Amino acid sequence: MLTTGLDLRADAITLTKVVCDIPSESGNESRLVDAIEAALDGYDHLQVLRHGNTVVARTMLGRARRIVIAGHLDTVPINNNLPTHFATLDEEAAAADVPGTRVGEYLVGRGTVDMKAGVAVALKLAAELEAPIHDVTWIFYDNEEVEAEKKGLGKLAAVRPDLVEADFAILGEPTRAKIEGGCNGSIRCDVRTRGVRAHSGRSWTGVNAIHKVAEVLDRLNAYEPQTVRVEGLDYREGLNATLISGGVAPNVIPDECTVHVNYRFAPDKTLEEAEAFMRGVFDGFDLEVRDRSAAARPGLDADIARDFVAAVGGEAYPKYGWTDVARFSELGIPAVNYGPGDPQKAHADDERVLLEDITAVEQGLHSWLMGERA
Repeated sequence: MLTTGLDLRADAITLTKVVCDIPSESGNESRLVDAIEAALDGYDHLQVLRHGNTVVARTMLGRARRIVIAGHLDTVPINNNLPTHFATLDEEAAAADVPGTRVGEYLVGRGTVDMKAGVAVALKLAAELEAPIHDVTWIFYDNEEVEAEKKGLGKLAAVRPDLVEADFAILGEPTRAKIEGGCNGSIRCDVRTRGVRAHSGRSWTGVNAIHKVAEVLDRLNAYEPQTVRVEGLDYREGLNATLISGGVAPNVIPDECTVHVNYRFAPDKTLEEAEAFMRGVFDGFDLEVRDRSAAARPGLDADIARDFVAAVGGEAYPKYGWTDVARFSELGIPAVNYGPGDPQKAHADDERVLLEDITAVEQGLHSWLMGERA
C-alpha cells in the first residue's frame, strides 16, 4: 500500500478529523481530492478513476448486484468568527471550525456533519472491504453545496453514466445514523420589484422599489408550511426569503430590489408543479428561476432497499433537505440517505457530530456489505 498523507487504516473517528482538517469549501476541493485519490490508489482490490474533482473507486468482483456509496467533499464556507461559547460544549471548541476539535462525545468543526464524517466512513470501508457480498462503487465528488450545474455527481453521470450504474445507492448525508428516504426538492428564484430612481431629497419624483418589497414579504409571511405524506413518510415543506438586495446610495431612491426565495417542496410534486406554485404565489411580480432540483420519492419498495432497512435500522424517516438521492432517483436507481450527524447541525456555527454516530454507521454498513446479521 502506498504511504500518503491520508491513512485509511486509521479508525473512522480519527479519519473524520483528518478529512475535516483539510479545508474544502465548494470550488476548492482539489487538495482533499488529491489526498483521497492517492490514498485509494494504494489498494489493489479497487479500480480508481478520477473525473475533475470527483474520485471513483470500485470493486470488480463480478457480483450479481452493485451498490453505489457516495458522498460530497465540499463544505459551506468556513466560519472564522464563531461565538465565544456554545450552550452544550466547552468554550475551547469555539476557537475556529477548521481544524476541528474533539470535545467530549463530539467532534466539532465545519464539515463534521455535512458530510465529512460520512465520507470518512466510506473511505475506511472502501479500503478495508476487499470482498463484500455486492460489488461497490465508492464515489467522492465536489460542488454539492452549490447550484445544480456545478454539482460533481451530475457532471460524472453526464459523461460517464456507466460509473453511476447500480441496483441501489446510499448517500452518506447526515441522518443521525438512521435511514432517511427520498428528499425534498428545491427551487430558488429572484423576485424583483422595480421603481423609478430619484434624489431622496425629492422622493416624490421617484418610485421606491424597496418599499414595494413589502408585498413580497407579506405573501411569504402568509404562507403556511405544508406537511405532505408520501409513501408513508411525512415531508415538511418551506417557502422562505434567504437573501435581499437593493439600493444605489444613501441619498438615492432605489429603482430595483430583489428578494431571493427558496421553496423546498415534497416529492409528491414535479419540478414543473413546484415552479407553477411559486409563480402563483408571486403573481404580478417579475420572477426569475435561478436554480432547481427535483425531489425524490422514498424509494424503499425495492427488495434490496427493504433488506438494507431491515439490516441497519428497521425504520425509515423522511429527508427534508435536498440530496443526490434525487439524482439517483431520476436514473431509476433506488437510493437512501444514511450517515453520521444530526442534519439540524449541518451548516451551523456549532456544527458537530456525535462520535457514536460515526461508529454506528461504520458498523451498519460493514455488516450489511459483508452479509453479516446480528
